[in-house]
Amino acid sequence: MAELDAPSSAQSTPGPEQRSGFGYAEQFPRVLRKFALFAVAFSIVSITTGIFVNYSYGLTQLGPASVWLWPVAAVGQFLVVLVLAELAGHIPLAGANYQWAARLVNSRFGYLVGALGILYSAVGLPGIALVGLAPLTATVLGLDAEDGRLLVFIAVVSLVVAYLLNIIRVQLAARVNNVAVFAEIIGTVVLSAIVFFAWVQGGPSTPDGGHGFGFLFTVATDQPIFSAIVGASLVGIFTLVGFEAAADLAEEAVDARRTVPRAMILSVVVSAVLGMLALIGFTLAVPDLPSIQESPVPLAAIAQYWLGDTATGIFLAVVVFSMFALSVVGAAANSRLIFAMARDNLLPFSAVLRRVNPRTGTPVPALLASLAICLLLLVYGTLDGDAFAVLIGATALVPYLVYLLTLGGYLARRKALVETGEGGFTLGVWAMPVAVLALLWLIAVVASLTLPEAFRSADYVVLGALALTGVWYVAALHRRFANGTAGIGAAAARGEGP
Repeated sequence: MAELDAPSSAQSTPGPEQRSGFGYAEQFPRVLRKFALFAVAFSIVSITTGIFVNYSYGLTQLGPASVWLWPVAAVGQFLVVLVLAELAGHIPLAGANYQWAARLVNSRFGYLVGALGILYSAVGLPGIALVGLAPLTATVLGLDAEDGRLLVFIAVVSLVVAYLLNIIRVQLAARVNNVAVFAEIIGTVVLSAIVFFAWVQGGPSTPDGGHGFGFLFTVATDQPIFSAIVGASLVGIFTLVGFEAAADLAEEAVDARRTVPRAMILSVVVSAVLGMLALIGFTLAVPDLPSIQESPVPLAAIAQYWLGDTATGIFLAVVVFSMFALSVVGAAANSRLIFAMARDNLLPFSAVLRRVNPRTGTPVPALLASLAICLLLLVYGTLDGDAFAVLIGATALVPYLVYLLTLGGYLARRKALVETGEGGFTLGVWAMPVAVLALLWLIAVVASLTLPEAFRSADYVVLGALALTGVWYVAALHRRFANGTAGIGAAAARGEGP
């Protein structure tokens, strides 16, 4: 198919004569190198944020033994990232999942995948800001974490600053994420190691009388064991996502076909290992299981018991910074997705949204549009907290739907993909076994996030979002497809390609 155009070699700096090799003019400066790309992927996975927010869920669902479900999610997501890394090596374009789906199947399929991607960031970013970052920030600053207006103010400021950093220059946002790598390590491995050694020294004096390493295999649940296992596995499932954000910034990467796939894979491996070490350290340091299970923030309660107020405050500050860094890179990734879809004329006001500021090298209109959507949903969240909680719950399912749809396209068209030319990363003879196992893993995850009654409301949210994408398709987009002004090749048809 013409859509699977072969890529040209990566360029380190843009110029008026340089082209991306996929029917687009080169618009972004290529300034992101290996570590910056790894930082992007690692920061958006954010094991500090994921474990801090979700640890209580695993502990209450299954008990300490829930930590052993983290490697299950890690192996499953490692299979997924291997497949997506091969796609990133062959199709290094902004708005990665949209581009992969559109070029593997067709532009209509790409529109569906891209719309789900926009939904994921549009809800996830304000959700983290309002439910996670804002109350923790208030706590660290000694303010009233129950003051709704204060929390909204903090959430709005954090989002505006995150987007402003991206508007000024992508290098500035990258520096934040570079620092976030070390914050993640401090907030997970270092702190968990400290409480672990505190437990080694003072374990017998804990309220539960002390416990050994066998505590890690303790099952404490009042639910059917299968339901408990499924519920506890969501700690890893909720956390180990988003690593393809490095691919969303591929058009700003140096030697993208090689550096982006490696950054994605490394981010998953490092997150999996550090996350496991952190979970083991924190869980062994549980001083009293019933009281920690009842705590709304178990990790803070564990740190409080062993380290006191000051060290716990420092830990919470690190978590806040990790959440903010996640917002920074999430803003970058979502804006590139909006830009990429607008470049192919798939969105309302595409002519505006596809503009890149020549001075800053950033897609300012797409960033502002993404920010506006986040702020609107944030306001909605303050008006109806219960409904907003359902929206946030839907964001757990959406990335796995995106992965599943993309993987389906990969399985159908991999042969055509590799025939277009050598990519920067290839699975070779292992491609089909890895892809099939990844597919089975994703089907299992999607089933666990859709079939239980507890997730039914979130299912309806996703269906409602798909209905909205259908409304826009029927109202306008199908005509653009029919007359050739939308989809892959639209930019070249406008004279904006190479």
